Amino acid sequence: MTEDIMAAVAAERRDQAELLSGLTEEQWDAPSLCEGWTVKHVIAHTTLPFRSSGARVLLEMLKSGGRFNHASNRMARKDAENLTTDELLGALKANIDHPWTPPGGGLAGALSHDVIHGLDITVALGIDRRVPAERLGIVLGGVSQRHVKYFGADLDGKRLEATDLDWTFGEGEPLRRPAQELLLLVCGRRLPVG
Repeated sequence: MTEDIMAAVAAERRDQAELLSGLTEEQWDAPSLCEGWTVKHVIAHTTLPFRSSGARVLLEMLKSGGRFNHASNRMARKDAENLTTDELLGALKANIDHPWTPPGGGLAGALSHDVIHGLDITVALGIDRRVPAERLGIVLGGVSQRHVKYFGADLDGKRLEATDLDWTFGEGEPLRRPAQELLLLVCGRRLPVG
């Protein structure tokens, strides 16, 4: 199973690198689904573990009073300002097989990180990319109420039912949509209308 997830992480990064290679500078500067972040900010964030030393992350965490999201936001903004799109894309391409995992998240957490932020980009840009079902299955298999609370998603009284995978979550009124849209709702993202 570990080798399968490692292969899924590498495949997701490879797919994203190919997709990003075809973006214009205007698309890199376009808003993502991450509030206040452009596509370039998102890639600065996702490549941060490959480009930053533990000392830098620790220092930024201290400056942020231990609040990871605050430190991550600041680092992504600074890096997006100081690095070119080619440098960010190069960091992704050079680290397709990188073994980074988020604290406490393991390999499934690394896959979730890449899949969710990939959707933050493609959905916002209107790119019709479907995350392969096996990758979505791994990510959705790890969804819990803890994630819903962390992201501040309002899913009370709703039962999420994927229309393209065998996956449900929660209790209440059924909300039926493709699995990747439901994943974004779990993560507190607002989906574009239309």
